[in-house]
Amino acid sequence: MEMTLAELAEIVGGRLNGEGSLRITNVRRLALAGPTEVTFATDESHQKALAASEAPAAIVTAELDCSGKSSIVVDDVNEAVTKAVLQFRPRRETSNSGISSQAIIGENVRLGENVEVHAGAIIGDEVVLGDNVVVHAGVRILAGCRIGKDSTLFPNVVLYEETSIGERCLIHAGAVIGAYGFGYEETDGQHLLSQQLGYVEIHDDVEVGAATTIDRGTFGPTIIGEGTKIDNLVMIAHNCQIGRHNLICSQVGIAGSTTTGDYVVMAGQVGVRDHVHIGERAILGSKSGIPNDVPAGEIMLGAPATPVRQQKVQMAAIAKLPEMRRQFRAAQKQLQALVESQMSKSSSEPNEKAA
Repeated sequence: MEMTLAELAEIVGGRLNGEGSLRITNVRRLALAGPTEVTFATDESHQKALAASEAPAAIVTAELDCSGKSSIVVDDVNEAVTKAVLQFRPRRETSNSGISSQAIIGENVRLGENVEVHAGAIIGDEVVLGDNVVVHAGVRILAGCRIGKDSTLFPNVVLYEETSIGERCLIHAGAVIGAYGFGYEETDGQHLLSQQLGYVEIHDDVEVGAATTIDRGTFGPTIIGEGTKIDNLVMIAHNCQIGRHNLICSQVGIAGSTTTGDYVVMAGQVGVRDHVHIGERAILGSKSGIPNDVPAGEIMLGAPATPVRQQKVQMAAIAKLPEMRRQFRAAQKQLQALVESQMSKSSSEPNEKAA
């Protein structure tokens, strides 16, 4: 698809500065945009990259200097770029294909209105699917699961028995929800699997990333609170109780029976020990190792994690260690020289007296 810069400005509702007849073929970010593509910048930190970009035009706010490029000036860059991208790469809309003849549906399954089940999906007995649920190819839903209206399960998702998914949830490809927890008891020299009689309960408006795993509870539920967003490759263990509107980034690992308050943020590769509580609106910095409870509102960093102020002091001290080591070695040499000088002076004193 191709359009003029003036046409694009009208579509996004922006003010055109410069050459409106430029032919635009795509929207791409600064580092990738070519000579027929429009780019975008949100603040002054992008000024140098904007000047270096091959793009002949940019979508920007009024505060940015476009360095001679044509521009479309808008109040909200993200909103404008969304409109522009949808012009060049519109969403692929598909009509509801209903229940595929190549899907396998168990007994006593209850289907709401406008449910869509693609080829290769397998739905176990006594499953309930709400209105407008979409089940993509290769999904496996075991017996007794419940999925709320307007939720979507992308290809190859697996739900173990009795899993409950709320309304308007997105479960991305390859996620496994309700697998057994990692709990064993040593009996006669063997590790025997402990009871796995619980389930997983995911509340409304939750998103679960690709290849994420959420284990079932031992006797009761593992719970993911309303509005929580979970990135790809996250591990949430048995009996965890995750609060509302948490943001859990990629490669986070949360051990069993951990609880969190609302609006907690866990950055990439955070590791949380079992049986701890993370307070409301706490922020755990990337790669933090959490050995103990975290108070509400605290920002934690490091492994083991400490409050960010303390961690910055420690990091500053560590950064000074090479210079401190050089100073220590110089002091050692000076001390050694002083000791040798004193010893030499002491040994010469008897000779002087004899003379």
